[in-house]
Amino acid sequence: LAPLMGIADRQYHQMPPNMPRQPSRLDGVPVVKWLLIVNIVIYFLEMLTNSAPIPPEGFARMHDSFLWNWGYFSFDQVFFHGQIWRLFTFQFLHGDGWHVFANMLGLFFFGHFVERWWGSAKFLVFYLACGVAGALFYSLLLVMPFSFSMDESGTRMIGASAGIYGILIAVAMIAPNLKVFLFFVIPMSMRYFAIGILCFAAFQAFTDGSNAGGEAGHLGGAILGYVLMRYPYLLGFVHDGFTKRKGSFQRRRTKEAKVAREKKIRPRIHINLDDSEVDKILDKVNREGIQSLTEEEREILRRSSGG
Repeated sequence: LAPLMGIADRQYHQMPPNMPRQPSRLDGVPVVKWLLIVNIVIYFLEMLTNSAPIPPEGFARMHDSFLWNWGYFSFDQVFFHGQIWRLFTFQFLHGDGWHVFANMLGLFFFGHFVERWWGSAKFLVFYLACGVAGALFYSLLLVMPFSFSMDESGTRMIGASAGIYGILIAVAMIAPNLKVFLFFVIPMSMRYFAIGILCFAAFQAFTDGSNAGGEAGHLGGAILGYVLMRYPYLLGFVHDGFTKRKGSFQRRRTKEAKVAREKKIRPRIHINLDDSEVDKILDKVNREGIQSLTEEEREILRRSSGG
């Protein structure tokens, strides 16, 4: 899965020739950067603390790792033994190299969209909350009579996938027309990609498929991701200590770009901000995503929000 064209790659979103270089995916997104580092470091620590022989398949690779045993999520350990920390720690553990690679690939390609949208502190809460929602949704299905059996209450869950699914749904709402390659081959819009992965996850979860528990976790992360994007005031209690700009669609910009913009002489734009004009722009964002806005429309929104 790799983006064909992201927001930062589009011509109207690039800096003029006299501006510093275009920021990369990881510029100005400290939480994404640190999540990548922490997940990879923890995976190698898992390998170093794993005392069992490494078999050729599956999650059993890490089953004797100290970190794995201390941090995995299971219904039994959390709800019968009160080990609440597992709702968070399982999100940083992975079963094998392909597992951590796939999740970090998704975080690298799509995380920067969502961190720039929310701001760093809210993005961190968003990501972790989607992970917790994955574990809780799996637990809910576990006790439902039509789904998993309570015999599976000891099943161990690890991985960042629930948080990644929350990110994917957020990107589908921010930039629904963003083009991605499914399996690096099939081009589709982010909107239809999100619909496809949700349908697959729901089918697997509710038909007790081969990875029903994992797909239930994916669904939980995606559902909360949608709810938080749809009702952003739910994260209103989080104050962004990473960035200083408030109410801006681009939450953080590089220091070099900020200095260059301040030095650049340009005429003042006098805009009569009536509600109907702002409403039209917001409707356009809902239909086509924020990447469809012109620079003038972005300026109108920034000024209307006090940014």
